[in-house]
Amino acid sequence: MISRYYTFIIVLLVSLSVKAYKLTAYIPQENPTGTGVIVCPGGSYCWLDKQGEGHDVAQWLRDNGIAAFVLEYSHAGWASFAFHVHMASRSFPAGFNDLRHVLDSIRCHASEYGVRPERIGCMGFSAGGHLVMHGAEQLAGTPESMFFVAPLYPVVSMTHPTTHKRSRRGLLGESPSQEMKDSLSLEHHVSAKCPPVFLMNCDDDPIVHYHNAEMLDSALTAHHIPHQYEHYRTGGHGFGVSPEKTTSEAIQWKERFLDWLHRLIKNS
Repeated sequence: MISRYYTFIIVLLVSLSVKAYKLTAYIPQENPTGTGVIVCPGGSYCWLDKQGEGHDVAQWLRDNGIAAFVLEYSHAGWASFAFHVHMASRSFPAGFNDLRHVLDSIRCHASEYGVRPERIGCMGFSAGGHLVMHGAEQLAGTPESMFFVAPLYPVVSMTHPTTHKRSRRGLLGESPSQEMKDSLSLEHHVSAKCPPVFLMNCDDDPIVHYHNAEMLDSALTAHHIPHQYEHYRTGGHGFGVSPEKTTSEAIQWKERFLDWLHRLIKNS
């Protein structure tokens, strides 16, 4: 009886720790290129860094004349991480479905946001980088395809020895099948129809091993996908757009991304 009671309390905590997805729009006064970016924070698929990798990023994009949309997508929740309780409704493909729905919604209301339907890209950090890159791979070549995708210090593989296991557990639960792990290892699912990619990470990342980004870079190169890989020696993890949280070397990614995006727009 006692164990059932505690199980009930744990499941209740898990269910309360995560709400349905939420979207917050940051619309600049002027957006001459009509570009929009969906921003997906990281957090190991167990929580979200809503401020540092979400709202701060969106404000920076807005300040640079780009419409931004912070997506607080479905994830396992802190209680699931703490108590090792898996809820299928919070795991894959819940976050992907949120992203797909939001892409469709923004396109449907593009004129209200001042963006062009064909110029909506996605940016994600850490586990959020895995989410947006998975979305780019799955939607490539369809009417839902993204304009670009920017995975930043991303989780990539679910099978390699350098897999970020906490993210895998948040996404797939305690004992995922080999088939599921393979299907969500991004390095295996790049196709020739993948949109342009801006990729960034740091060698000294203490959370997500740098080899994750290297595997994705190799896959993009093998499939001749236009991409820019910003690879820094120092910078760590989880810094978003904040210079105070990283090195002067790694924070260069912001200007490099804006330059890359402007070139992409010019050539589109």
